[in-house]
Amino acid sequence: MPEILATHNLSPDFLGYLTSSVQFGFIVGTLTFAVLTLADRFSPSKVFMACAVAAALFNLVVTWESGSAAVLLLSRFCVGFFLAGIYPVGMKIAADYFKDGLGKSLGFLVGALVLGTAFPHFLKANVAHFSWHYIAYGTAALSLLGGLLIGLTVGDGPYRQKGSAVKLGAFLEVFKNQGFKRAAFGYFGHMWELYTFWAFVPVMLSAYNALHTPSQISVPLYSFLIIAIGTPACIIGGLLSQKYDTQRIASICLMLSGLCCLLFPFVFLYDNQVLLLGFLFFWGMVVIADSPLFSSLVANNAEPKLKGTGLTLVNSAGFAITIVSIQLMIWLLQEFESPFTYAILAIGPVFGLMGLRKKLKNKS
Repeated sequence: MPEILATHNLSPDFLGYLTSSVQFGFIVGTLTFAVLTLADRFSPSKVFMACAVAAALFNLVVTWESGSAAVLLLSRFCVGFFLAGIYPVGMKIAADYFKDGLGKSLGFLVGALVLGTAFPHFLKANVAHFSWHYIAYGTAALSLLGGLLIGLTVGDGPYRQKGSAVKLGAFLEVFKNQGFKRAAFGYFGHMWELYTFWAFVPVMLSAYNALHTPSQISVPLYSFLIIAIGTPACIIGGLLSQKYDTQRIASICLMLSGLCCLLFPFVFLYDNQVLLLGFLFFWGMVVIADSPLFSSLVANNAEPKLKGTGLTLVNSAGFAITIVSIQLMIWLLQEFESPFTYAILAIGPVFGLMGLRKKLKNKS
């Protein structure tokens, strides 16, 4: 990101706008997909392919060095917009293939998302000598390849129920279902914590190095490892949901991650590098292990003909919550410069656990 700013002669303050534009695009995209019920009315595999191709093309605009700041922001917004047709639509495809065992399939899907989220930190730790252009080329190529693989080799699932024509109020109908509403609230509490934790892992490690000299933790390498450990955690969580109650496992993970929010300041202040890294690895597992389980609960408690719309709408609201959480954390750290500000993340798990108090539907 600093190299992109330097190439386009932009100030460091522009970094926040560049990042937020992708998230804002995703929110607008998910709302658009939900209102138009695109993932329910059309083949989700074809929607996925079209959006992956479009996202890949807009992703390449960042390498256009003669483009203006406005063009750069618009291109990043469009990348986020079309990502709305990839992640939630991918979950819709999984839900159409698995009447039972949805938690397991979503465990692998979300695990892939986690690994992709961690991958830039791995690149920074190992291939920093390459031009940033190759990161854009590589991610665009992977997006194109992924879209073609889904669109050309994955048909509609056997449990897909095609939605009807556009009903502008359909995206609100999903919340009339009390089970769906409670599952969504659990997911919202999870999202309050998740992306803020991921965003601030490098900040935590850098601050620890500064406080406990001569600690020399490799920030990019351990940021990658702490986030990436969520991949096997998602898979394990999905597998456990085949044997145990999905809602119970999600609640346990949410409770443990909430405790991590409260305990982190004490671990951070204690001068023990092994303890800190072990704690963050554990937090990196429990903070995401419940994500596919929440998506499974949301899908299983939605009306079959509005399953894709429900997943997309919940994703939209969840990512909107992440923007509030991240911006609040930035402000708190600037104001107080204290590790105890991370305890504010525990609000999400508490809120989510309140939504999970009553029994939800675990199977389609």
